Amino acid sequence: MSRLKVAVPRQRIALAIQYDGSDFHGWQRQPRERSVQQTLETTIETVVGHRVVLHAAGRTDTGVHAACQVAHFDTDSPIPASKWVNVLNTRVPESISLNASAPVPFDWHARFSATWRRYRYTIYTAPRPNLFVKPFVWHYYHEPLDAELMQSALQPLIGRHHLSAFRRAGSSRADSWVDVQAAECRRSQDFISIEVQASGFLYGMMRLLVGMLVQVGRGQRTIENFEEIWTNERRELVKYAAPAKGLCFLRVGYPDNPFPPEAWYSTMPHFSFDSLPVSC
Repeated sequence: MSRLKVAVPRQRIALAIQYDGSDFHGWQRQPRERSVQQTLETTIETVVGHRVVLHAAGRTDTGVHAACQVAHFDTDSPIPASKWVNVLNTRVPESISLNASAPVPFDWHARFSATWRRYRYTIYTAPRPNLFVKPFVWHYYHEPLDAELMQSALQPLIGRHHLSAFRRAGSSRADSWVDVQAAECRRSQDFISIEVQASGFLYGMMRLLVGMLVQVGRGQRTIENFEEIWTNERRELVKYAAPAKGLCFLRVGYPDNPFPPEAWYSTMPHFSFDSLPVSC
């Protein structure tokens, strides 16, 4: 007598993902290079036994990190959605870690349901490199940087603007309109952090933006000149992109966040050193 197979309901699983981008050629699957998407898809497929496609909130470039990237996949596996965080953390390489996993409805999409994304760029300004922060910062020690000038230059960016001056070639996006919701630059001892939150980001936008902000911070460009370049879409004058390793995809916003707060916030603490001297 044949045994009847019990149908397992299909489910959509959302993942909150951290990764060290220095180990990967970006998020998106590559034909011949190691990517975060390919690594995770292959890992999930060994568990569920069928083809899986991960849809992410945003694509990070080679060398860019993520504190809370969000992606989803569909499966008929009976593993409860909340258990996937443990299932994957025992199988992925050390350069990837899962913060949380959660069930989401089938009309929820990691990319299209998101209302904002937030990035942070970190600059380390001490005269000598520091081994323990080196993989996650741009060590900029050539000239002093004025973080207050950089903060002032950022403020006019808040709002809806056409930011083609901060868009690298090769993007398939139809336009360069971006709704910037927040932008701030602050210093903590030898660290300068630049955070931008927007509805979406253009290809290469944050690294080109930071490259020009550094020119403002060191006095090479005025705030007025900085604003004139991007408002007049003078892409030919934006010549330098900040290094990838200083950039981190912080988190994504949704009307109904599927993850607990501890998986969402403080996943990449601000770098800082205690200002008090230490006795050895």
